[in-house]
Amino acid sequence: MRLGLSSKTKQTDGWMAIRLAEDNIYAAHVRRAPSSRAEVTLAVAYSGITREVVLEKLAKECHADRYSCTTLLMPAEYQILSVDAPTVPPEELKTAIRWRLKDMLDFHVDDAMIDVLDIPPNQNAPVRNRAMYAIAARTISVEQCQTMFRQAKIPLSVIDIPEMAQRNIAAMLEPQGRGIALLSFDTEGGLLTFTASGELYLSRRIDVTLAQLTHGDAVQKRAFHDRVTLELQRSLDHFDRQYHYVTLAKLVLAPTGIDNTDLRAYLAENLQLAVEILDLESVFDFTHTPELKHPVQQQHYFLTLGAALRHQEKVL
Repeated sequence: MRLGLSSKTKQTDGWMAIRLAEDNIYAAHVRRAPSSRAEVTLAVAYSGITREVVLEKLAKECHADRYSCTTLLMPAEYQILSVDAPTVPPEELKTAIRWRLKDMLDFHVDDAMIDVLDIPPNQNAPVRNRAMYAIAARTISVEQCQTMFRQAKIPLSVIDIPEMAQRNIAAMLEPQGRGIALLSFDTEGGLLTFTASGELYLSRRIDVTLAQLTHGDAVQKRAFHDRVTLELQRSLDHFDRQYHYVTLAKLVLAPTGIDNTDLRAYLAENLQLAVEILDLESVFDFTHTPELKHPVQQQHYFLTLGAALRHQEKVL
């Protein structure tokens, strides 16, 4: 999702991502390096009575006006749908997509802001209609977000979505010529993404929250492990049918804040795919933010760091 907004040129390289989570507001600044791990120069969390007050405090204490800033929409604020790309000139693409979405959204298409994202085709297959993702965000949600950041004097440049933030981290983990599946959990539930060559091919939401996965007795945990496994099996089967030309190397589990070796072992036993647990220190340099070496903090900042890892992308 690339809802680009106008802003002045910033003094500091890299992106500051500010994520409005249920428990806190998380902010992180990441400076990418072409031949080494991305450097995290800042990671802070704020809580307070209202988001407006918290954002104002963050803006002042972190000098947000020195950065190019991005934030993430909440899952309830947008929909991401796969559609066939219409054969129209580029300047007419979003209008054509909007027409196709009018009966697919759970809100009126006139109340939506539309963006599009290409899905890479099979280069060895005959030319045919290519698929793409249409991302439809509720206009009122985007406008409220813009207003809140503007009033806090935070120069918001981009509003993104969690799928793309997770894609950014997955791109750093892919073996040459192969793709990976990456699975994360938070208070909103599970997010599964399939990527290859730094591109997002497929995403799925899993209706299991972090609390359900990490709390409760052995019987309850086993039930949620079963649910996650079933959703993964279905998603892997769908991916194999739809994108058989992409070879998956592994499934990577994002930090959950606790020892998740039991989940890794359960998935490895029931899936025909290698399963690994991610330590974000393999992707990021935490020299300036050593607190992020802890698994709990890695879970808290996972999507924030992914959002800050973004490249500047061309809008379709």
